[in-house]
Amino acid sequence: VNSWKPGDEVVAHCLSVELESSDGHNDTMLDPEQRIWGFETNFGGLAEIALVKSNQLMPKPDHLSWEEAAAPGLVNSTAYRQLVSRNGAGMKQGDNVLIWGASGGLGSYATQFALAGGANPICVVSSAQKADICRAMGADAIIDRNAEGYTFWKDENTQDPKEWKRFGKRIRELTGGEDIDIVFEHPGRETFGASVFVTRKGGTITTCASTSGYMHEYDNRYLWMSLKRIIGSHFANYREAWEANRLIAKGKIHPTLSKVYSLEETGQAAYDVHRNLHQGKVGVLCLAPEEGLGVRDHAKRAQHIDAINRFRVPLRTTG
Repeated sequence: VNSWKPGDEVVAHCLSVELESSDGHNDTMLDPEQRIWGFETNFGGLAEIALVKSNQLMPKPDHLSWEEAAAPGLVNSTAYRQLVSRNGAGMKQGDNVLIWGASGGLGSYATQFALAGGANPICVVSSAQKADICRAMGADAIIDRNAEGYTFWKDENTQDPKEWKRFGKRIRELTGGEDIDIVFEHPGRETFGASVFVTRKGGTITTCASTSGYMHEYDNRYLWMSLKRIIGSHFANYREAWEANRLIAKGKIHPTLSKVYSLEETGQAAYDVHRNLHQGKVGVLCLAPEEGLGVRDHAKRAQHIDAINRFRVPLRTTG
């Protein structure tokens, strides 16, 4: 290890690769031995000592606390590759970007990348509170899908194209008559048919997850006859993760940490995330005895403090 020394303050991204095969040398995410560290490997983050490869390390943003610097990790890099990178949608200035779950763990970073990159995010949320978070980030084109009553499936086997059209009409009302250039997809089965339909001719649907079901259904006529593209995206290579972390360090993108738990509360943290009781991302303190440690650049922090705390709620206590 030549690039790092004891005492360096770092964050780790979760791409583990071997690079013995030539397949991964153009894009390390294509390495046959690519694994998500701490999930697909047997050594991970909820420990006092963690084993990482040197090419997993990145400089810790000096205006953030340890837990704030750790929170972007997976989702920030995933959103960067999926939306910004040439390996994903290759977003450009002026693009209309439909973002599902725009205030959530993934979507909140996609919303920030769209705004920072000169695109126009159309934020889909499920409550007025989540709409307010998107407005606080700077977005103004917002669709509360629950309030507006979109039901893309008539039953578990039949989608409703009339709802796709109603959704597309609403999007054009928010964009001045323009269709979607890029869809930031991750809900999967529930929304995929609508995503394909509302994308403009020649546009892109990029997907990184399927939280509502893996078996997607869509009308292929709206894909092939309109020359649309579907791109699969998974986490990020080292360069993409580095660039995403660099934007955090520069204060262009901000962590979406909402709650911090003690190590003893790990079970509660997992339960809250499983039940979708959280907003943005949550953190678990491992070695740190308390929140707020590790800030080195207090002047930069003061500049961005409102954005850093945008998702925050009071610390959960036990007893």
